[in-house]
Amino acid sequence: MQIRELSIPDSYEITPKQFGDDRGIFLEWYRFDKLEATIGHSLSLAQANTSVSKRGSVRGIHFADIPPSQAKYVTAVHGAVLDYIVDIRVGSPTFGQWDSVLLDDTDRRAVYISEGIGHCFVALTDNATVSYLVNSTFSPGREHGINPLDEEVGLVFPPEAGELLLSPKDTDAPGLSAAVAAGLLPTWDAARAYYDSINDRN
Repeated sequence: MQIRELSIPDSYEITPKQFGDDRGIFLEWYRFDKLEATIGHSLSLAQANTSVSKRGSVRGIHFADIPPSQAKYVTAVHGAVLDYIVDIRVGSPTFGQWDSVLLDDTDRRAVYISEGIGHCFVALTDNATVSYLVNSTFSPGREHGINPLDEEVGLVFPPEAGELLLSPKDTDAPGLSAAVAAGLLPTWDAARAYYDSINDRN
């Protein structure tokens, strides 16, 4: 597999090597050792999630308090989504910026998103099925969101998504500036310190 760092520090695109024959294909979509060699520590698996979404469904922008926050390793096992990685770490050199990766059942890429980074995707097909490996369990009191339609963030949704479908939780979430003012966002320094502490334990 090939691992490439995205324009948002501490986030990565993973492209697996696929082996095909007349029966179908085989691939390794996750390798702990290759990820560890890239990010400096292993992904301590605590929970695995799957979502199935209609075309146009938007999920995010979601994040959790750091520490411990929640690192995510995400892939689409059926259909296609455009996955957004949003830097919400106050003080980061790329604060407020985002990158995106097409996750689909053709190239079968994955993304790794470190703790403290915002995550969102939009489904480009019906029954788009996304699986996540995460390193901490869901903790409602520590989970937050930013409105994915916030003009300051400026996510660009492709025409293939069609009409956007959002949950009330996401449309009611604050914009980026409001989240900063409310003290909801992680800081770059806290995130770096947490990454260093994980690396020191490995």
